[in-house]
Amino acid sequence: MKLGFLFLKIATLYFLVGIVMGLVMEIIQDHSLAGAHAHINLVGWASMGLFGVVYVLFPRAGETLLAKLHFWLFNISLPLFMLGLAFVLVGNESLMILLQIFPIILVLSVILFVINVFLNVKEE
Repeated sequence: MKLGFLFLKIATLYFLVGIVMGLVMEIIQDHSLAGAHAHINLVGWASMGLFGVVYVLFPRAGETLLAKLHFWLFNISLPLFMLGLAFVLVGNESLMILLQIFPIILVLSVILFVINVFLNVKEE
């Protein structure tokens, strides 16, 4: 399966997680994980969905080594970043190491995406 479609499918899973998380927070009236909820919706759902759209519209960009690196680095770093963030937001700093490593990897993956767009997204 092409990376653009994988990004889109995984984005929908983040959307589901973010929406359910928001609903649960509202039901139990505990919004301590609001920061993780917002990141899951924006970085997981919205950003990944847009990556997918770019790679579907510009398939050449989605077939590069940059795209593959972007995909794997993003999809490894985001869940670990969110896990660390969730722990810290509820007052448990035992997984702080995740917040020291994985946001940096996430940013690196976005830098690879930007480079890929500038190199491979062209008007035809």
